[in-house]
Amino acid sequence: MKSLFILSLTLFLLLEVKFAIKFERFTDNYAISNVARAAERDIWTQMREDTGYVVLLRHAQTVSGTGDPPGFELDDCTTQRNLSQAGREQAKQIGKEFRDRNITIEQVLSSQYCRCLDTARLLDLGTVKPSPMLNSIFEDRTTVTQQVEQTRQRIFDRRQSLGVTVMVTHFANITEISGVSPQEGEAVVIKSDQQGNLEVIGTIQDW
Repeated sequence: MKSLFILSLTLFLLLEVKFAIKFERFTDNYAISNVARAAERDIWTQMREDTGYVVLLRHAQTVSGTGDPPGFELDDCTTQRNLSQAGREQAKQIGKEFRDRNITIEQVLSSQYCRCLDTARLLDLGTVKPSPMLNSIFEDRTTVTQQVEQTRQRIFDRRQSLGVTVMVTHFANITEISGVSPQEGEAVVIKSDQQGNLEVIGTIQDW
């Protein structure tokens, strides 16, 4: 009888510890989620009220694949990896988020690749200006230094300007400039100080 009582007590204590661990993990995850949402809200407030913000937006979701097919041509979308239907809807939702939050858009620049131009146009945030400095550096690395310097200079030039500049570009470009590895449709919010040092303010991916 005594052995049965000890066994029951032991099982009860083990279950209690297991529940406590699960609850702690839940509360930790809940707290992290709340912090992330609060930080994201703060990013929107900063973009609405302050100067110099640039959004490096990776193009929206594409059909499966990496890079582009061999021999692709910039002026022929049929030779490139393009947006999926889900990506087209995602781009529209991203634009809607900026409008709903009353973010003033100063300029929309885009890589010349079709998936970026389509993303930029579907945002519906203003006239889209194709910009070679934002073209993918994933496969052709010969102009990386020049393109990155041009992009950094553009961000620096915007440091005192009201309104947000949106740059629709590629994974490799954003990673090279910001150190962040974005998902398709993820935005990296960045700005420059007076010395030209870039600061990543945060990322937005929950549209």
